Amino acid sequence: MLTIALIQPDIIWENVDANLDSCTKMLEGMGEPVDVILMPELFTTGFTMQSRDLAEPMGGKTMSWMAAMAEQLHCNLVGSIIIGDRGKFFNRLIWMQQGNRYHYYDKHHLFRMSGENDHYAKGREQVIIKVGGFRFRPLVCYDLRFPVWSRNRQDYDALVYIANWPASKRDVWSTLLKARAIENQAYSIGVNRVGKDGMGIEYTGDTMAYDAKGNKISSLEPDKPGIQIIRLSLEDLNAFRDKFPAWRDADPFTLED
Repeated sequence: MLTIALIQPDIIWENVDANLDSCTKMLEGMGEPVDVILMPELFTTGFTMQSRDLAEPMGGKTMSWMAAMAEQLHCNLVGSIIIGDRGKFFNRLIWMQQGNRYHYYDKHHLFRMSGENDHYAKGREQVIIKVGGFRFRPLVCYDLRFPVWSRNRQDYDALVYIANWPASKRDVWSTLLKARAIENQAYSIGVNRVGKDGMGIEYTGDTMAYDAKGNKISSLEPDKPGIQIIRLSLEDLNAFRDKFPAWRDADPFTLED
């Protein structure tokens, strides 16, 4: 059994220090130990296009904070931040482990309707991260709309989508999270923010998780910052996959960019 904390904050627009202070208070108030903490997309700035002005280097302020919190809470800490790397800017998901060890994933599908593709570089690689026997595939927001990029090749047990997903498309969010769980026979977890950003866009949160059958196993109250702790069972997941092995009939494919 793996324990996951889903964090649904109200992100303060483009204010790294204020968001780190707010997140520290939320995490220190959880009240019980967990294996993994999931934060939303760009949790220190909001979904801003000011990538050049707000970018941090690898190992900068936010990553140092993540490393310290992972040590303090004895867990994995996950969220995306703006990273400047080799002259480019990335919406980079950091999966921080204890001992200042980490993995990262650069957002692949950039949301052109907000101009993200003009201000960030596109990620090219997928990543699988193992925690306590579970295999996770972490993805970011707009990636949710693209089932091929999320496709399970029997290489993961849980999909994680961290997001700044607007209130105007909340039905799309819940529908696609459920679909990704069913079609991939995996847990599907979506972590989102609440509040209003500096562009006037509203977010209801709707942080939630589904099991491989498409049953909703958690849902935070909309429009309110909060934390919910869920437990994932690898034994239950594998039992369902054995009983209903639809994955054996999946079509082969090759990703091309």
